[in-house]
Amino acid sequence: MEKVILVDSQDKAIGTMEKMQAHREARLHRAFSIFLFNENNELLIHQRAKSKYHSGGLWTNTCCSHPGPNETLEVATKRRLKEEMGMTSDMKHMFHFTYRAKLDQGLIEHEIDHVFFGQTNQTPKVNAAEVQDWKYISLIDLEIDLQKNPDHYTAWFKIIFDRVKKSIATYIA
Repeated sequence: MEKVILVDSQDKAIGTMEKMQAHREARLHRAFSIFLFNENNELLIHQRAKSKYHSGGLWTNTCCSHPGPNETLEVATKRRLKEEMGMTSDMKHMFHFTYRAKLDQGLIEHEIDHVFFGQTNQTPKVNAAEVQDWKYISLIDLEIDLQKNPDHYTAWFKIIFDRVKKSIATYIA
């Protein structure tokens, strides 16, 4: 049974809860999102496997998940990037934000999401249980597609995209 870290509005841990229960009850918990860019500053995005417990078949950032109890964000990001995408990368914590979004399957994401950027030219070796497809894409082309096809993307990705665009200049400087 996978557990998430419940947090208060200041991201202070206040307990743990089974992941699905936290998503059914919309309990605020800690999460992370990874954005990997290649040498052309294209973002690696992936399409979630259709069998995922929510948002199956939708496109999203390189990797996202939750740290486990007693697991640091730095350890969790490296672990999940390897498990989902079969990749490694040095990553930098860029910012965090709080959001709440209704999902399919009657679930609600209510997270303090810590955003990490990294750079790689690796080809993913994806876990088929997690990832259906992947691609590197320019932010300009991605923004156009997000506007034309918003239903093809996860709720959190649509919320975070503008902040990522603003932060990329800081990261590559």
